[in-house]
Amino acid sequence: MSGVAAELARLGAELAHHDRLYHTLDAPEITDAAYDALRRRYNDLAATHPELIAADDPAAAVGAAPASGFAKLRHGVPMLSLDNAFGPEDFTEFCARIRRFLGLDEAPLAFVAEPKIDGLSISLTYEAGRFTQAATRGDGTEGEDVTANLHTLKDVPLALPAPFPARIEIRGEVFMTKADFLAMNAAQEKAGEKTFANPRNAAAGSLRQLDARITASRPLSLFAYAQGEASEQVAETHWDYLERLRAWGFQVNPLSSRITDAAAFQAEIATTRGLLPYDIDGVVYKLDDLALQRRLGFVGRAPRWAIAWKFPAEQATTVLEGIDIQLGRTGALTPVARLAPVNVGGVLVRNATLHNADEIARKDIRIGDTVIIQRAGDVIPQVVGIVAERRPPGIAPYAFPATCPACGSAVLRPPGEVVMRCTGGLACPAQVEERLIHFVSRGAFDIEGLGEKTIREFHAEGLVKSPADIFSELPPREPDIAAREGWGELSARNLMAAIAQRRTIGLARFIFALGIRRIGEANAKLLARHYGSYANWRTQMQAAVTIGAEARSDLGAILGIGTAIAQELAEFFAEPHNTAALDALAAQLTILDAEAQGGGELSGKNVVFTGTLETLTRPEAKAMAEKLGARVTDSVSKKTDLVIVGADAGSKARKAAELGVRILTEAEWRTLAAARAGMDGTP
Repeated sequence: MSGVAAELARLGAELAHHDRLYHTLDAPEITDAAYDALRRRYNDLAATHPELIAADDPAAAVGAAPASGFAKLRHGVPMLSLDNAFGPEDFTEFCARIRRFLGLDEAPLAFVAEPKIDGLSISLTYEAGRFTQAATRGDGTEGEDVTANLHTLKDVPLALPAPFPARIEIRGEVFMTKADFLAMNAAQEKAGEKTFANPRNAAAGSLRQLDARITASRPLSLFAYAQGEASEQVAETHWDYLERLRAWGFQVNPLSSRITDAAAFQAEIATTRGLLPYDIDGVVYKLDDLALQRRLGFVGRAPRWAIAWKFPAEQATTVLEGIDIQLGRTGALTPVARLAPVNVGGVLVRNATLHNADEIARKDIRIGDTVIIQRAGDVIPQVVGIVAERRPPGIAPYAFPATCPACGSAVLRPPGEVVMRCTGGLACPAQVEERLIHFVSRGAFDIEGLGEKTIREFHAEGLVKSPADIFSELPPREPDIAAREGWGELSARNLMAAIAQRRTIGLARFIFALGIRRIGEANAKLLARHYGSYANWRTQMQAAVTIGAEARSDLGAILGIGTAIAQELAEFFAEPHNTAALDALAAQLTILDAEAQGGGELSGKNVVFTGTLETLTRPEAKAMAEKLGARVTDSVSKKTDLVIVGADAGSKARKAAELGVRILTEAEWRTLAAARAGMDGTP
């Protein structure tokens, strides 16, 4: 279990790195297929061990922080990502999950299939039928204001013909056709200007120009395909919504189809993929019935009602020239292969993950071997195996280091884990540095101007040794920072303004920023919502240090937390240097209380479901409660507010009665939840 948690942490850190390269810098190091397989490996582990979600949990993250230079716009409804399928088995399981959640029979599900364009996601807002603003995906919550640039696209209607809602967000993809890409690159090269690696980079780079006149000169196209926030419902099915988009003047992919046989459609598109005028990397399948979409809702970073079925990836062979060791903030040592550069499907690969010492030994990978690289492996793709017949004579097996390359401390393998860890703890500069990088990252404090490179420089020079130093030590040094090479007065002033802005932070972001093992963004939100305020969370976590304490039991009973994560939190708060650093940081900040998702009688209530529900599936019932602001736990205690009992309810129902906890039948729960949501009884 600990080994799985370590791999989740490593995968999450790599995903965050490549999210920034792709979404913010438009300079990906790897292919979409390589990224997708990294995401797939992460999701497989997270689904098997949901209690082991790591501190860098990318499953709750979308895109990357908006780039500097653009104003930021907040999406009315978050722009989430999609889970992936890579074959018929994955799609069959996706359908099975829908049926389990909704309690449906085995009748075929109706989907809308849309080719997945390789471009830049965009959200267009229309008010009273007029185009008013546009934003990139950004981190899913807020993106870059590119309104002026979208005004230059011929595919963006400036006004919608009636009828239209008072306000609506229309989502789509900005892309560049292959022919336009080649022509533009030829013109750029002739003019001695920058050329682009592929149409996706060209589209993203062209759209995200501070000068809209440059965007206007680039051959960009847009397909519309989704809805964000809307003041009223405009269709009953997704297909009808696409028809409405066409009526409003938007371009909708002409290959979009209503289907029930996804495998057949996927095979058909795969055979014609190379002939299309634009790049696609798969097909998106969306449940057609919008009422069912609303019932299914979202989980983590993705909707339950849609999936992207990706095309297969590629492999290549090259020589392993060396093995480097990367050190994470939890002390995990990760081996990375240094490769003779090899082109895999148009991407030059120089590095690949080797996972851990056991993986190296199992595959008998040695420096000097010819190795097989799979682009659909991990982020800096994975080494699938060796070409044994090409092994040079006399090369020795790889010996994993016994001491930390950063601090010289002993390297140990904790019982039950596959990962090797540095024992230096906070005395290891690499671990401290990585924790600081996480602290300022997207999803955490997200301090603009204080990125990885700057943190490494400031830490190496002793300017920042702990998170609190960012707020206490850097502002007085503004003149010194302004005088540093590559800075200047404006950059230093902007950094101090960004730091000042983050002196007020939400509780969930604060918890995530601490970098506690297995506490990703999703779990940080669970904790924030459950405990409400920083003071209460701090008090309850300190009380949970004691094994057997009521606070420890309450913590482990939070749905999605469990005993393993509770143990990590207890161990964090048991260390005096951790609580000292925490208190020093909190003294510099205003930490906002968590906002409940719902209101009224259910807001902040502790709810337990027990027995067999007859009109709702258990996942749907829990999702309903959480949407209304309730906290769903797995055990009944004196802190429980409601127990909803289904058929054959057992010990939990008896305990609730003994404690005098309010008990509702399933029908009573549906009535209460519907009333609190302002609905008519249908979840």
